[in-house]
Order: sequence, then C-alpha cells, then structure tokens
Amino acid sequence: MCTCITDFLTYETTKSVVVKSWTIGIINRVVQLLIITYFVGWVFLNEKAYQVRDTAIESSVMTKVKGFGIYNNRVMDVLLIYVVLVKIVHKLNNCPGWNLEFTCTQDSNCSKYVNKPGDYGILTGRCVSFNTTMKMCEIKGWCPAEIDTIKTTPMMEVENFTIFIKNSIRFPMFNYTKGNFLPTISSDYIKKCNFDMVNNTYCPIFKVGDVVRYAQQNFTKLADKGGIIGIKIGWLCDLDKSDDCNPSYSFTRLDAMSQKNAVSPGYNFRFAKYYKMENGTDYRTLVKAYAIRFDVLVNGNAGKFNMIPTLINMVAAFTSVGVGTVLCDIILLNFLKGAEQYKAKKFEEVKRTTFLLVLYNNTVYKMYIIYI
Repeated sequence: MCTCITDFLTYETTKSVVVKSWTIGIINRVVQLLIITYFVGWVFLNEKAYQVRDTAIESSVMTKVKGFGIYNNRVMDVLLIYVVLVKIVHKLNNCPGWNLEFTCTQDSNCSKYVNKPGDYGILTGRCVSFNTTMKMCEIKGWCPAEIDTIKTTPMMEVENFTIFIKNSIRFPMFNYTKGNFLPTISSDYIKKCNFDMVNNTYCPIFKVGDVVRYAQQNFTKLADKGGIIGIKIGWLCDLDKSDDCNPSYSFTRLDAMSQKNAVSPGYNFRFAKYYKMENGTDYRTLVKAYAIRFDVLVNGNAGKFNMIPTLINMVAAFTSVGVGTVLCDIILLNFLKGAEQYKAKKFEEVKRTTFLLVLYNNTVYKMYIIYI
C-alpha cells in the first residue's frame, strides 16, 4: 500500500537530451515539414479553416418553359407537352369493366362482386358483352373503362424547348443575398444565350435536350417512358472575396432506379377535367401522361474570416508539430544504435532529496543530498 501511494505521489518533469544524429535530425525536420505543409496547404488554404461557415442557405426558384411542337396533328405548347396518350372522354354510366379478373360468361360469375369497388368503378353483379368474343362484369362509373395499353409516339420537339431558371439565395448569418443573374448578364444576352458547360456557364436558360445529355441520358428513351431529371444549383461562396460567389450547375437523373424496374418504369401521372352537359349529364376528360420532370435543387454554403476558428486551428497546428518529437523518441529509444544509453540519459529517477544547513565562517550554507 505504501509503495502504491509513493508511486502515485510522484512528479515527472521533461528532461531535454540533445542527440547529435543526422538520421534522427532529418526524420524530425521532415515530419515537422509535412505537418506544417498539411495545415498550411490543406487546412488553411484548401478548407479555409480560418473562416466561419453558414450552411443554412435560404433559396427561392422561379421557372418558365417555352416551346411548341406537333402531336397528333395538333400544335401543342408548354401547357400540354406532358400529354402523350390519347385523351379519353368518359360519361358517368354503366359499362363493362376492363380487368381480366372480372371476365365472365353469366351473371352468376359476377354476383359475388356486387357493390365491390373495382379498378374503374363499382361492380353491379351483371355480366355484359365487352366485345364480340369476351364478356366482363359490369361497372357503374366513368365509361368507357380506361384502357392504358395504348402505344403512342412522344413529341420529339420537346428536345428543343427551353427552361428559364431564376434563383435567389440568402445566407442569414452574414445577411448576404445574391441571384444567378450576374452583373455581366444583360437583356440582350438573355435573348440569345443557351447554357453550356464551356462558353455560357452562367446563362440561366437551358435547352431540354442539353439538360438530358448533361445528365447522361438518351432523350429518345427518356421521352418514351418519362423520368425525373435534377438540375442542381450549387453556391460555394468565399465572402472574403467580393466576386467569389457564383452559381455552378450540375445535372443528374433522380429516378435512376426506375429504369431497372419492369413495373411502372419512368414517370407518368393521370389527371382529369370534369364538366356537365346542358342536359345535366356528367362527363370528364381523362388524360394519362408520360413526362420528363425537372426538379431544381439548390444547396451551398458561405464562409467569412473569423478570429475564433483561426486561433483554434493555429493552436492545433502548433500542437501537432509535437507529433514529430513523439515519433523521433520512439525511433531513438527503440531502433537506433545506443538506444539503452539514450534511455539512461532521458529517464533518470530521483527518489529523495534532503538538505543540511552548514555554518562556516559565520555564514550559513544550504547543502542538498540526493538519494538515487
């Protein structure tokens, strides 16, 4: 117990030993140089660790689409570009359903389905003729029943349609606002420019075909079943430089997994318009549409010089330089020739120190006695 207490109540102090060795000296300076280069080159210059950063970007996006095309001998504009299937006019009535599960030969085959909701209406329990060779259970709903196996050709003129994007952002920490219209962009430039990755990197007008190509997609295949393309706007701003806050654009397909699905590939949706005739009969126009959908995604962060992160990272840099000393000690005390002599010089244990007072020639002297 006394030994444990004695060992606990000890104090260690650093002892400097100068070793004149080319090997250990070169290793020490190389390690220190690498650490300093890392902090200066990567931490401070590349990562800008001297800045405080705001990642809570606030954003608003406004878009416009322009273009015309011909589909089924009809001129169509941006309000109708998604429609690629023939419109079906439905009347609220009784008619045969369209589901192979409800094929029948007589009413008894359908009676068990009375008042059961089907895919296209409420089943009445009657078996009626669907065509000259087939009978189906009757439904009460929008007639004729929807048949979505119609094959149509997409409107390829959509490839030349243009998308105009107006984006405004704000970094609340610095109360800094900016938009994707740079000061160099004029109204004349807007009228004739189209975005490209080389010459017009800040033009806010994008051709649909170019966006699809930048997303590494084939327009013909994409238009056939539809899909979702992401237009990503990135804002990486260095507010220590007045002109270093400009948008960068990138493109990707967001529903890439749907290309591999055999069930419901691509992107499609249904919508209907309802109206009533003069005789009081209810009608609707049902449209099933395949579409190329564009999602505009905005992200970014801004940084500005601040003394607190600067000091924290400078202290971390100076502290890390000491790693070279630790590494050199390991090599010196374990791998170099004469390691035992270095250990003896570096680690010297002093167990107890006392002193005596000596009177000599009317002068008191203090003498220390060290027990090793």
